[in-house]
Amino acid sequence: MDFVCMKDDLVFGVKLASYALGTRSSMPILSGLRMDIEQNRLRLYTTDLERAVRCEIPVDNRAGDETVVLNGAVLSQIAAHLPEDDRISLKTDAADGTAVKLRCGEALFDLPTLPVEDYPEIAALPPTRIATLNVDQFHHGLEQTIFATLKASETTRLALTGVDIVLKNNSAKMVSTNGYRLALKTIAAAEIVEENEFLIEAGILTDLDRVLSQIGSATVDIYQGSGQLFFQTGGVTFVAKTIAEEFPDFDQVIPKENTLALAFDRLALLSTLQRIEITAAKESGAITLRATQEESAVRINSSSKDKGEAEERVRVKAVPTGAIEIVFKAGYLIDALKRMNSAEITLWLSTAQKAGLIEPSGGVIDPLDEGVLYVCMPVRISD
Repeated sequence: MDFVCMKDDLVFGVKLASYALGTRSSMPILSGLRMDIEQNRLRLYTTDLERAVRCEIPVDNRAGDETVVLNGAVLSQIAAHLPEDDRISLKTDAADGTAVKLRCGEALFDLPTLPVEDYPEIAALPPTRIATLNVDQFHHGLEQTIFATLKASETTRLALTGVDIVLKNNSAKMVSTNGYRLALKTIAAAEIVEENEFLIEAGILTDLDRVLSQIGSATVDIYQGSGQLFFQTGGVTFVAKTIAEEFPDFDQVIPKENTLALAFDRLALLSTLQRIEITAAKESGAITLRATQEESAVRINSSSKDKGEAEERVRVKAVPTGAIEIVFKAGYLIDALKRMNSAEITLWLSTAQKAGLIEPSGGVIDPLDEGVLYVCMPVRISD
């Protein structure tokens, strides 16, 4: 291997590839970054077997085609601290091929290689595209759903660690739940070629979102593989392993008969909840909402033996049509309100035992909130 390329190209490619490095794996080879040189193209590959990144940059190839694997974490650190220079060169040590010399300006690194034959095969991009999504809309969809999942360390139900992506009727629905709350976002798809449904772990989607934000393309194409989903844009492919577990029937969870509407200024309600949460019990985080037909405000309070108690009135846009006293986990409401953008939201309620539904409302709904719904189960307080 002997090539020269623009420093910025290599730094950018290594940065993208680093999102799929298997640095925490028990398989040392997964910490490697594979480099395939073919004619005047350099392809970079990384994978931790759950996700993979493949990108391509132009190079001035001064030798034959070759493949090497370098320590990805080391290469990533080097790329972040290279001296000022426009170009960078990599050349295999002529002695035995077990090292690569990397030079940039006056900086020279001798990097050991990892065995190419041990590197896992990364599936090629399938031939048929199934959908195209707008990247900005996809980003906001993930932002408004990923937070409602559980971490793998918190559950044995894999479906609760992922976001369900439903491609249907010229739209993409993204849904997540931890069993006590549910976040749903619907965005218009640029194109749906084949309708389907895929469940992907939230952490993988977070890395995908980071990669897409670096590329700057307007759209991303989606391809379906065997147990994998491929996201391709701007010469970069991100491969995500899908979860082979059925997602809960979210249509059954969304309340359809909640008739008591409490319309709030979103930021006013958010600020109140953040204050009242301070004195909520650590175990439950419970806060109580009380609405009556006598006043155009909702009383919110919390109390705990070790932290005291607090109460505050928050105005609603109209006098409630009914009375209710319901208990929620404050953090669950706060999480949803922080990720909305509209000035006004409505909390739809039915009884103290049934889930509440939050949606943006008012005369002007922020475009970023179009298609978003949030469901929250009440907290059951034992006598």
